[in-house]
Amino acid sequence: MFNVTNQELSINETQTMERNCTNLHSVFTRQVMPVFYSVTCVCAFILNGFAAWIFFRVPSTSVLVVYLKNMVVADMLMLFTYPWRVARDLGYGGLQLKLIVCRYIAVLFYLSMYTGIIFMSLISLERYFKIVRGTSNVSSLLQRVTVGKVLALLAWTVMIICMLPNSILTNQPIPEDYYCMELKSSLGQHWHKISVHFNVGVFWVAFLLIMFCYTSIACHVYRSYRRVQQDSSEAGRRSNRRIFSLLAVFVLCFVPYHICRVPYTLSQINDCINNHFILFQIKEVTLFLSSLNVCLDPVIYFFMCRTFRESLLQKMSSVKGKNRRLRNL
Repeated sequence: MFNVTNQELSINETQTMERNCTNLHSVFTRQVMPVFYSVTCVCAFILNGFAAWIFFRVPSTSVLVVYLKNMVVADMLMLFTYPWRVARDLGYGGLQLKLIVCRYIAVLFYLSMYTGIIFMSLISLERYFKIVRGTSNVSSLLQRVTVGKVLALLAWTVMIICMLPNSILTNQPIPEDYYCMELKSSLGQHWHKISVHFNVGVFWVAFLLIMFCYTSIACHVYRSYRRVQQDSSEAGRRSNRRIFSLLAVFVLCFVPYHICRVPYTLSQINDCINNHFILFQIKEVTLFLSSLNVCLDPVIYFFMCRTFRESLLQKMSSVKGKNRRLRNL
């Protein structure tokens, strides 16, 4: 009665592992996270809608404006994915909605996120050459609007080429219960791993580039004001606000996620290792921090772009003036 064969034990262990790999969600990811995403979606829709309304009334007369406009587009595309994710996590739509999220929505989310990261690094590079290397030939080249548009198009093209196969190769029959990796073909799983490592590489290159550029800018500004012996307190505060607004958003939103991204991907590929569930929970929390980027990017627009800031303040003063006139009627 107690005689259990090695084959039976192996089958039971395999079935247990498969159940653990499939049932990765917890009460936190099923009930709490959708609330967080819903609140973020509403706030981000208001902020980015207003930012888009201002930006796309502003002509692209500088490279900075070109990059910031593309960041707005990336944020709006990223924001579009949130309602789909919330509906899936709440259990609506069944297997078909889950398939749409796995095959299209998740790909669009990561495409938008990493394209936005590239534009953050391009902004820091443009600022560096304009402020620190303003007299160089490279600086004059990078300040051309045409060059900015070409680099923007190149960024979108590279990311689409990298991410689109993840959608195309998610083409396996739908089982009764599954997680997204099971829908990928063998080639699709290999491409998924390659694209994740590529995206993580993009992030860390962008992170190092941003740190170098803004450290150099801060040192250059400090030396300039020391050299002319002026009171640099106000100018220094303005410079610090511009520098640390982008750095703070970048570090808060993206660094935690990219610390755990590669271990989690390896746990997906390696037939579900023991800590896959824990890595999934950590990945979901840090991924939510990345999603907060769409709420915080308008802070970058305000501090980095004088045209955006002046347009925003003008609109606010116009609204206040109208309200004042209505009260006086």
